[in-house]
Amino acid sequence: MGRECISLQIGQAGCQMGTSLWELYLLEHGIGDDGVLSPAIKESNRKFYENAYDTIFHETDHGQLVPRSIFLDLEPTVTDEIRTGRYRSLFHPGQVISAKEDASNCYARGYYTLGRDILDEVLENVRKQVESCECIQSFFVFHSFGGGTGSGFTSLLLDHIASEFTSKSRLACAVYPSPRVSTAVVEPYNAVFLTHTTMENMDVVFLMDNEAMYSLCRSRLGIERPSYENLNRLVSQVASTITSSLRFSGSLNVDLSEFQTNLVPYPRIHFPVTAFSPVRNPEQAVHENNSCRQITEQAFSNDNLFLRCDPSHGRYMACGLLYRGDVLPKDVNAAIADIKMKRTVQFVSWCPTGFKVGINHRLPVVPPNSDLAVTTRSLCVLSNNTAIGDAWENLDKKFDLLFRKRAFVHWYVNDCMEEGEFSEARDNLAALEEDYHSAYDMGKDEADLETDDLI
Repeated sequence: MGRECISLQIGQAGCQMGTSLWELYLLEHGIGDDGVLSPAIKESNRKFYENAYDTIFHETDHGQLVPRSIFLDLEPTVTDEIRTGRYRSLFHPGQVISAKEDASNCYARGYYTLGRDILDEVLENVRKQVESCECIQSFFVFHSFGGGTGSGFTSLLLDHIASEFTSKSRLACAVYPSPRVSTAVVEPYNAVFLTHTTMENMDVVFLMDNEAMYSLCRSRLGIERPSYENLNRLVSQVASTITSSLRFSGSLNVDLSEFQTNLVPYPRIHFPVTAFSPVRNPEQAVHENNSCRQITEQAFSNDNLFLRCDPSHGRYMACGLLYRGDVLPKDVNAAIADIKMKRTVQFVSWCPTGFKVGINHRLPVVPPNSDLAVTTRSLCVLSNNTAIGDAWENLDKKFDLLFRKRAFVHWYVNDCMEEGEFSEARDNLAALEEDYHSAYDMGKDEADLETDDLI
């Protein structure tokens, strides 16, 4: 029985993240840039690799492996690079979709006007992808919160996918607006609208921001001026680890549907933060140990978070630990016991178990000439912490500063939005902030009661 996963790369950020991810997938499965399985693997261990790649590739009658994926953007620059670049023979021409006019960082253009021009074409391609699956399990979306296409068209597409494929999981790796680094003035508007319209349509959204990843590249990899390629290769390691249990065997495999079951305590609080370890360059790797205990401790360091927030300001509601490579269950148990003993990870009192563990035996892979060192084991941490509420508060403050003066509102109104939608979206985000505060206060109050009972 298949457990296929369809990837949707939306907007410039989504397409660039997707390019790095498929580069990594090809290396992990021994597939060439043209989608043909390497001869050595065909002869030696084809059966194993067939089971591995079937979830994210489908095989044609000519023996070519075609990704279960769609790339789309409202302007053709990024998609043209895919059509003419290194992977031009890998993707089906119908899987790379673009319009002729940019969304211009405006949510309304992606949702109400330009996005609707290509919606039917995209939905038809999504249906074809689903029909080629034996039993599709999930959609995995890559996009940004701040872009016009990444916010507007993502919202529009997910509205239709959620209504047409109601029982399928919808997960996302999303670039969240950074506290101090921004690529668009109207980023707060786009991010608030996206969150408001997709609140009911997404099951889990893994948050990451460019500022945190820039800092990680500088401090851990020694890259003075990180490029988007450096950041996207970090994102690809996280996304690959999340889907590794669908593709490779392990002693504790974690299904994609298990993420929402174990990481989302309440439907609206579905925004885990990601962290990855080890993050180190080849020069450092020669002089450092890489034990299970060390990569676990490093993953819970604030420096390794992919989002600017401080978990110590809140409490963990749930935490997923996804190990890859040469890892034994007893080593994982010892590492978790160490974390608990140091009390660096504080859980809310109403969730005493806390950790969901996955172990996959497939070794991590890094692209050639990568800044990341080759390693025998790695860990991806997906944590749902009440401190994420601080990131929402920061975003809402920026939204309020703009909207108080009605700055840039006319661009949205001109593209068929109503001004009342600004207030409606902001009220929904205020309710989300309150959801995080309530989760923290509830856990704190119950902990205080337990302390009083002990006294």
